[in-house]
Amino acid sequence: MTSLAAIAARALPLVDLTDLSDTCTEEAIAALCARAVTPHGSVAAICVYPRFVAQGAAALKGTGVKVATVVNFPGGGEDTVGTERETAKAVADGADEIDLVMPYQSFMRGQRGFAETQIVRVKRQCGGALLKVILETGKLVTPELIRAASDLALAAGADFIKTSTGKVEVNATPEAARIMLTAIHDCGRPAGFKAAGGVRTTAEAGVYLAIADEIMGEGWVEPACFRFGASGLLGDLIATLDGRTTAAAATAY
Repeated sequence: MTSLAAIAARALPLVDLTDLSDTCTEEAIAALCARAVTPHGSVAAICVYPRFVAQGAAALKGTGVKVATVVNFPGGGEDTVGTERETAKAVADGADEIDLVMPYQSFMRGQRGFAETQIVRVKRQCGGALLKVILETGKLVTPELIRAASDLALAAGADFIKTSTGKVEVNATPEAARIMLTAIHDCGRPAGFKAAGGVRTTAEAGVYLAIADEIMGEGWVEPACFRFGASGLLGDLIATLDGRTTAAAATAY
């Protein structure tokens, strides 16, 4: 069995350190940026609302930490033109990565062409920025819909597919991760996976890493193709690396 410390060392550089709280402030973003570079190494990115992109980009310049932001968030609405504008502005402000909530309610109503078109059009606004498409798997629910949404997003040009916004009752689950990673495996081109919402401990991160190793092969997981979107996970990873993991956590794993 892989040790918790080894899992934490693998997981830390995969974290998109996130603050998408409704009460987020410039002071909170400054603190987030400071946390992104740790004694054990840096996280992959911060993920913040569009209004904080320029602040994050300035604070993290030269660190190697990317700045991600969310668009069409959290509802996955149908205003494609507005989402295109939001994306273009975020990229101009310095966003390296765009996390788009696909219009999942339209998709569930059978308007799959609409969902595909929105992804394609937002992708065009990304320039050199990565496009991570949020499927909101907790709302799609069934394996069939999760797989269909994964296939659609990948076919439309998504660089990553992401489980969740973190704003609904059910967010990332191992079951959804398995379906999405299988779709990535089958899609015929490089693409990434992001588990977002509800991954809080080193042991939980280890479950997702094991699924990725099984489906994609050992050696595939790296920041370019695998992320954890989380606000609380980093603290547990650092505690594990510092040797402060509780006996209960180690036993549970």
